[in-house]
Amino acid sequence: MKNLLQTLVICALLVLLAGPAALAQDLENTLYLDLDSGRVVIEMRPDLAPAHVARIKELARMKFYDGIVFHRVIDGFMAQTGDPTGTGMGGSGKNLTAEFSKAPFERGTVGMARAASPNSADSQFFICFAPAPFLDGQYTVWGQVVSGMEFVDKIKKGAGRNGMVSGPDKIVSLRVAADAQ
Repeated sequence: MKNLLQTLVICALLVLLAGPAALAQDLENTLYLDLDSGRVVIEMRPDLAPAHVARIKELARMKFYDGIVFHRVIDGFMAQTGDPTGTGMGGSGKNLTAEFSKAPFERGTVGMARAASPNSADSQFFICFAPAPFLDGQYTVWGQVVSGMEFVDKIKKGAGRNGMVSGPDKIVSLRVAADAQ
């Protein structure tokens, strides 16, 4: 009994020391977003947006997001990235059909950016700094930050209403956890 208790205590300590990233059960649906300031762990939600999750994984495996800037960052709202041109006008060239859900946009929610058409999402996505209920049901939720939100908070903010960033921070790498070493 004493050995069992010691083993359980050691296991609990290892989990606490390893952090939330170690708790991710489904590495195929977990992303590692590496920024200059640290690693952000995103739990993808194929139950809400299977086509969006599949496309994000496909692009991550192609290393599409590596080096892409956070071109639009609005303090208290969100940080947007995924445009290879850095202007907010570019993408991967493949539009996705909207997968709206009842999932709320909370702090750490990851959603797809889009133009006026609901079916215009491509490769651009954003991470919410704070709850944004006005987006609920109008943009596709495909993930949630489960670790490293303090690094998202450090992303350089833009100026003005549109939050366009001069000298923006960039994604160092974005990887599917199952592929990461």
